[in-house]
Amino acid sequence: MRPGARLALLACWLLALGGLGALVAWRLQVSTDLRSFMPAPTTPDQRLLMEQVGDGPGSRLLLLAIEAHCPASAVTCAKPAQRDATLAALSQGLAAALKHDARYSQVLNGSFDLGALDPALLPYRYLLSSTLDSQPLDEAYLADQLEQRLDDLSSPAAVLLKDLLPRDPTLEVLKLAQRWSPPKSPDTREGVWFSPQNEALLLVQTQAAGFDPDAQQQAINGIRAAFSRLPQHGAATLTLSGPGYFSVVVNAQTRAQADWIGRISTVGFIALLLLAYRSVRSLLLGALPVASAALAGMAALVLVYPQVHGITLAFGFTLLGVAQEYPIRLLSHRRAGEDALASARQLWPLLLTAIASACIAYLAFYASGVNGLKQLAVFTITGLLVAGFSTRYLLPHLLPVQVRDVAGMPWLVKARHLVDRLPRPRWVPMLVAVATVLMLALAPGPFWQNNLAALTPLPTDLLLRDARLREALGAPDVRYLLLIQAPTEQGVLEASEHLEPAIDALVARHAVDAIELPSKYLPSEATQRVRQAHLPDRTTLQASLSKALDGLPFRQDLFAPFVDDVETARSAPLLTPERYAQSPLGQRLAAMLMHRGDHWLGLGTVSGVHDVTAIEAMAAAQGGGVRLLDMKGAAESLVAAYRLRILQALGVATLLLVLTITLSLRSVRRAWHVLAPMTLATFLVLAVERMAGIEISLFHLIALILAGGLGLHYALFFERETGDPAEQRRTLHATLVCVVSALLVFGMLAWASIPVLRAIGLTVSLGVAFHFCLSILMAPHARQD
Repeated sequence: MRPGARLALLACWLLALGGLGALVAWRLQVSTDLRSFMPAPTTPDQRLLMEQVGDGPGSRLLLLAIEAHCPASAVTCAKPAQRDATLAALSQGLAAALKHDARYSQVLNGSFDLGALDPALLPYRYLLSSTLDSQPLDEAYLADQLEQRLDDLSSPAAVLLKDLLPRDPTLEVLKLAQRWSPPKSPDTREGVWFSPQNEALLLVQTQAAGFDPDAQQQAINGIRAAFSRLPQHGAATLTLSGPGYFSVVVNAQTRAQADWIGRISTVGFIALLLLAYRSVRSLLLGALPVASAALAGMAALVLVYPQVHGITLAFGFTLLGVAQEYPIRLLSHRRAGEDALASARQLWPLLLTAIASACIAYLAFYASGVNGLKQLAVFTITGLLVAGFSTRYLLPHLLPVQVRDVAGMPWLVKARHLVDRLPRPRWVPMLVAVATVLMLALAPGPFWQNNLAALTPLPTDLLLRDARLREALGAPDVRYLLLIQAPTEQGVLEASEHLEPAIDALVARHAVDAIELPSKYLPSEATQRVRQAHLPDRTTLQASLSKALDGLPFRQDLFAPFVDDVETARSAPLLTPERYAQSPLGQRLAAMLMHRGDHWLGLGTVSGVHDVTAIEAMAAAQGGGVRLLDMKGAAESLVAAYRLRILQALGVATLLLVLTITLSLRSVRRAWHVLAPMTLATFLVLAVERMAGIEISLFHLIALILAGGLGLHYALFFERETGDPAEQRRTLHATLVCVVSALLVFGMLAWASIPVLRAIGLTVSLGVAFHFCLSILMAPHARQD
């Protein structure tokens, strides 16, 4: 091709890449919801698990601690009372700032919050409170309450009661606030919660889902910004914990490690190619198919899916490492003076087989039915096809006419001579197979890793701090839920009320610290009707109040708002979850009531489980409508089902792969020479990792597929070798470049502190090494002893 035509082709290729880049920039919307990489739930428990992981109240909780931070000689540190006052002021200021922010649905710090109940709903306090269930609102009760209020007005609580007293002389709102406080509240000082470590504590429930790192990052930024604006914030340190905070930490750690590993790997890869081919032009041109693969894969994603998961992109670029082998093969196999088009034609049958085989392997991701893995399949398959076909039909027209034949490199001649002299007894494959079986049989510990928590990269100190704050705050246990099932929403609330005595008995026996039921926030309509019937009419209440006021220094008309509220509660429509929904407590209740087809579910959050058997026995005694859900057990069953589906998809992909290789090579014997080393190497990787005590997770399976795709290339090209020593050296050169580049990237991943990255890096590194060695030792042309 003439130089002008080459420049035109290069310009068109770059313009096409620019167009794809513009399309991606215009359409790309990145999702961070980790549930996209979880399988579709198939059981009711699994569906509930997935909802609670992302949207449940436990996943939205942030635990905050404000700790004094100043020199030991400072006044606020030297005097506990002044220190507590400072921290309490910061707690109150932070709570006040967050309560008016739409990013947070609930903020609790132990102080009385009249705003927890919508002012328009305040009359309903007499239907929500259980005080009058056993105590009539008569003259004797009112007289006793008014005398207590008189004493309260001479106490420090007078400021709080001044505005509340005319409307609520019996302090039903305060009784409700106490009922709605966390079941196991921390110590209270200066009106706010404190931990045993003298930290002011807060509970913040976010509107954002717990496993949405970007939204949680915004919520956390809002908390820190509000804290930084408070007076005296410099005298204290704000600490956060909880599922949302953890998702932010994990996301930041993963990005940081992936970034630095990517930068170092890129520099190393460039240096490797320059050393291997000693041509900057070949290096730049060889990068075009890989760049085309990445942009084409992203373009396919943005055209097919409204949102692309960030993990899809991260893993996708990793899996596209297979595509870098296509231009490497073309560059290494060119003979001196041979046209690049001729080299591409000779290599194309094997390259096409390698491309088809890799695409078949990645189809297993699509067959998994998991949205994130389906995206991964679309990205990688599109990328591999574009990389392969651009290597065949575009890149040869741009490569230099004159190239150096790598077959003449002295070190390569010596390396090939060394490879040829390796002993290759026929019993090597059998020995490897027997050793693999023995290692798998004798490996310690469970084979599969079902515990997702074991894959967390969180430091131990963060987990210990979370456990300490959770215990201090009495926050719900994220593992257990008490499920209440009934045909209707009201049926759930009635069943919840019926459970309360049994729950109290469990708490008294110390089987559990607390179980928070939906009826804690809203009684059933039946209970509300009974309480309405107990309320006196206006005339009767006014008469009782007048007699109760005799001898007390209160004006007769002071409590007119109280009388109005009682009359409103007596005749108002019953309070429903829908009407309650707009208040903060109504939002809390909404998270505890769920419609499921022909029935409703109530979710009871559990705190401080000490005797699981006792709770399960209590639930079983209720007649089948109540049960304790172990979220850990549901997660493990989900992971097991996920793994089974991927293994089934891999089984189908393996059959297709065998057929593809056999038809392409037109020989069962030749297909065996390709598939045997790949199969042995794959099981050998599993055996070595198991002997090291590593339990196999879903990420190991993904890495095995990638390693298998790389190893298939090695076996294919070693299988094609003829008696031409120069061509054998070219094959070894190309394979060595591919192996070293793969080890460079994945070897670094194996040292990452993120368990997922480490699992992928170690598995692929071992796979590449084993595939390379077995492909050489089992090559059909090799001399057999």
